[in-house]
Amino acid sequence: MRPMKVIDLGIKPHEEVDELMKSLQSQRIDDEIPDTLLICEHHEIVTIGPRARNDGIKPPEGYSSISVDRGGGLTWHGPGQLVLYPIFKWDLEGEANVKSVITKLEEWVIQSLTYLKIPCERNERMQGVWCGRNKFCSIGLSFLRWTSRHGLTINYNTPIGRVEMVSGCGLGQDTTTSLSALGHTHSKESILQELMSNIHVLSRKLE
Repeated sequence: MRPMKVIDLGIKPHEEVDELMKSLQSQRIDDEIPDTLLICEHHEIVTIGPRARNDGIKPPEGYSSISVDRGGGLTWHGPGQLVLYPIFKWDLEGEANVKSVITKLEEWVIQSLTYLKIPCERNERMQGVWCGRNKFCSIGLSFLRWTSRHGLTINYNTPIGRVEMVSGCGLGQDTTTSLSALGHTHSKESILQELMSNIHVLSRKLE
């Protein structure tokens, strides 16, 4: 198990955390810091990945947006969403390619939420974690020298209708939602506790 550090940033603007991620990624590449997991929430904003830009997909009117360099299309950020950014060097066993890294992150979420009795699964055609026909966890990474930034989001109690209106990652409206909208009312703290308890799924351990 590789030691890792956790930094809880609280509520921060996306632009501020994006700059921090770039700095930490550079430090991790040079082995100046250990694998580091950033935890935060953002003020409402929709990030636009390269796939959305290439396809001319834009957020609905009334949503602030910003372009990013992670994989994927549109991703909503805002209140009631837990954001996890692994600044990890992915060079351990079972981390040979992007698909294996994504699968590892999905399995981390699935195993953790199982302890909260939330039935969830991965979709073989589309990345992320799903509850039935609805997606509540999105994953999008950017790599440099096999060290990641950006990461994953878990919608646990988002404002009604806000994330649902965004056609996230090429999906139709109302596909992406929150756990609370699906009847699973768990606090951010309880979800985070299970994620930390199951960090071994990522072949990491807390320092």
